[in-house]
Amino acid sequence: MKRLWLLLSQSVTVLLAAYFVVATLQPDWLQRGATRSGAGISLIEAPSSTSAQPAAGSFSGAARRAAPAVVSINTSKAVRHPRSNDPWFQFFFGDQGTQAQTGLGSGVIISPDGYILTNNHVVEGADEIEVTLTDSRRARATVIGTDPETDLAVLKVDLDKLPVIVLGDSDQLAVGDQVLAIGNPFGVGQTVTSGIVSALGRSQLGINTFENFIQTDAAINPGNSGGALVDVNGNLMGINTAIYSRSGGSMGIGFAIPVSTAKLVLDGIVRDGQVTRGWIGVEPNELSPELAQTFGVKATEGVIITGVLQGGPAAVAGVRPGDVILSVEDKATNNVSQLLTAVASLKPGSAASFALQRGDARLEVSVVPGTRPRVQQRR
Repeated sequence: MKRLWLLLSQSVTVLLAAYFVVATLQPDWLQRGATRSGAGISLIEAPSSTSAQPAAGSFSGAARRAAPAVVSINTSKAVRHPRSNDPWFQFFFGDQGTQAQTGLGSGVIISPDGYILTNNHVVEGADEIEVTLTDSRRARATVIGTDPETDLAVLKVDLDKLPVIVLGDSDQLAVGDQVLAIGNPFGVGQTVTSGIVSALGRSQLGINTFENFIQTDAAINPGNSGGALVDVNGNLMGINTAIYSRSGGSMGIGFAIPVSTAKLVLDGIVRDGQVTRGWIGVEPNELSPELAQTFGVKATEGVIITGVLQGGPAAVAGVRPGDVILSVEDKATNNVSQLLTAVASLKPGSAASFALQRGDARLEVSVVPGTRPRVQQRR
């Protein structure tokens, strides 16, 4: 036992002596990850195994994963002066011919097959659409379909080895979650901005027919439309669509369409060429004390129906002007936006339960929705 103890003490003495020599003559050998620059300067660098990991508080990992799948979209459209066919206009100003009107936006590659999600207003009326990837590849894109009522469009490009974004679950977002907005604002090049989820379920903004926006304070500017709103893991949470601004630039109030909505639109367009929604043929209005008094209804919540299309699904089911719709399939309808969304989600031809209030009485009716007519696109 004594010999073992003596051997151990001698070993410790030798190691301490070696450490002292190295610390005195080559101290940089003891520094983890130490290297020498080309000029012989001792530097400390993080090992390559950890340099790829973002530092605490950094979003570099999320940006690195998501940014390659976000593309720039350039559009062009030939336009003529509205009076170019007027002989007097031609006499004074000559034949103006056609002029190219260009547009700028962003898009997100969501499939290795080349499908790209963007905003309808980015590509609406365009004669040519060109997509530019972050690796500088360019390609002409074709429009697979559009949905003006949600302001979404699906494009397709024919390229190999496309970077694809991971789709997240926007239904799990909470106010205060950190998010990144990725796009090509003002055409300066791909840009990443950060912020938080400021609000969820924003509606009644007058932007789209169906509104269920994610509100964020991440900077969104012209050119960001159609770009990605991602979480801290780089997963797609929404398609950036609009901003509230008095100057034309970001004021910290931006809106994105949730990816849950975008997936439904994508499936409908790719499968059927259009999005099929339910429709019942009513004219809904926000319930106000004045309207409630006019129609003699004792209700303080819900959506009041001021008009019913003769022969439409609601009329056939017995819905009358003055009825207040309280819920659709047990989903509360406290405003017009909620009613439109609830009805649109119904399957045409399949009966759905509507809870109504008529006067003092509450009742339920079964409505068989039809197919919502398509909105005619502006030309």
